[in-house]
Formats: sequence, structure tokens, C-alpha cells
Amino acid sequence: MEEGNVAAMCGLFPADEILAIMSQKPADVELVVTGRGADARVIEKADLVTEMKAIKHYYQDGVAARVGIEK
Repeated sequence: MEEGNVAAMCGLFPADEILAIMSQKPADVELVVTGRGADARVIEKADLVTEMKAIKHYYQDGVAARVGIEK
């Protein structure tokens, strides 16, 4: 569900729909819901929640994107 959390946060559909899909997911299926601003109930129900934040990146030192790695 690419950017599902953002879509719900922006009111495109209610977070209840994400929760319903999570409840209906078969045990052998991996469900990935991306995007910031997840509803607290989605976070509580999830098995894994990750927040990524760049602290330091070599781009800041002028290193260009490398073929096969960043582009």
C-alpha cells in the first residue's frame, strides 16, 4: 500500500480501511504500508514500524549518484 498512510492522513480514505485490510490479510502474506503520519491504531496493529531519517549523507560532500547503486 504505497503511501497508504499519507493518503489516509490527507483524507482520501479513512484509516479504518487500512485497518480492515490488515485484519483480512492472510498469515502467509506480507503487507507493507508506507508513508508518514500513520494513524496510531495502524502503528499499534502493525508487526513492524520503521521511521527513516537522514542524519548524514555523502551527497552533502558532493558525491554524485553512482550507476547501479543510487541510480
